[in-house]
Amino acid sequence: MNNPNSSIISELNDRSREVFREIVEAYVAEGGPVGSRTLSRRLKMPISPATVRNVMADLEDMGLLYAPHTSAGRLPTDAGLRLFVDGLLEIGDLSSEDRENIEARCVTHGTNLNEALGEATSLLSGLAQCAGLVVAPKTARPLKHIEFVNLGDGRVLAVLVTDDGFVENRIIDMPAGAPPSALVQAGNYLNARLAGKTIDGARKAVGQEIEQRRAEIDQITGNLIDAGLAAWSGNGSNSERSGGTLIVKGQSRLLDEVSAVQDLERVRGLFQALETEELLVKLLDVTDIAEGVQIFIGAENTLFDQAGCSLVVAPFRGESQTIVGAIGVIGPTRLNYARIIPMVDYTAKVIDRIIG
Repeated sequence: MNNPNSSIISELNDRSREVFREIVEAYVAEGGPVGSRTLSRRLKMPISPATVRNVMADLEDMGLLYAPHTSAGRLPTDAGLRLFVDGLLEIGDLSSEDRENIEARCVTHGTNLNEALGEATSLLSGLAQCAGLVVAPKTARPLKHIEFVNLGDGRVLAVLVTDDGFVENRIIDMPAGAPPSALVQAGNYLNARLAGKTIDGARKAVGQEIEQRRAEIDQITGNLIDAGLAAWSGNGSNSERSGGTLIVKGQSRLLDEVSAVQDLERVRGLFQALETEELLVKLLDVTDIAEGVQIFIGAENTLFDQAGCSLVVAPFRGESQTIVGAIGVIGPTRLNYARIIPMVDYTAKVIDRIIG
């Protein structure tokens, strides 16, 4: 597919490209506008401040820069950032230290998928200095064993083990009035019926049997069985993508960029979006569009309907090589794209290996 920005890039001469690149790189590094005098001193080629101002005006006419009302300097527009990322960005390579760190943090928890994904998300958040997020897939592996552990205070830990040794945990509510024996009964009932089945298969088979034998199965135990399976089966929607979990780490880092009341409202709106289950479907849908890392910048980011934010996300695949989840980071539009893009890409590939 042709890059729509390629024609715009070809229109820029060397001088315009250097001025534009310097403005974007200064914005990513410092967050503020850059004036013509500062640019004139920074540029590698000798250009007077007056010439720089003319170039900046041309770039502004092209929709790539704008002048904030508080300064005579220029900032890149969302379209300008997109042009920079698509055609001028020099993507760096991850250091061996970063690679080893990602491998170690993910592989250490490789037998517990949710823990591995949680570690990967926390790691990305820390390395990128913004919020990390991941859509964790619902379990599609054949099952081996399930156990319920009473945590007290009306909570139960459901521990599921798959045939290939993956361990997943969910915390569910204990049905009112349930005796301790209900946990053992529910575990025994499920373990006698779920071996070799996926979560969806087990839930369908067990659900049918519970309906047929409702009078024979204690109501409390039946509720516990339902809750235990539902914990891995999504929200009950008919959508194939309804299952799974959204893990978000490092949301507080988004507040580091807040400089005005409108910024605070934007971040609050973003927090609300991150709490909705609808985001699970949206994230997986956008990662189905193309291979590899995808970047959504500012106003073009339809996931959150929030200007001023960028999302860098990459899919990861299951055993059948179908996309089952996505991992990435969200932060201000002045993300360090050159560092974050390869970081997200490499982390997604590590998760690929763990799942596959």
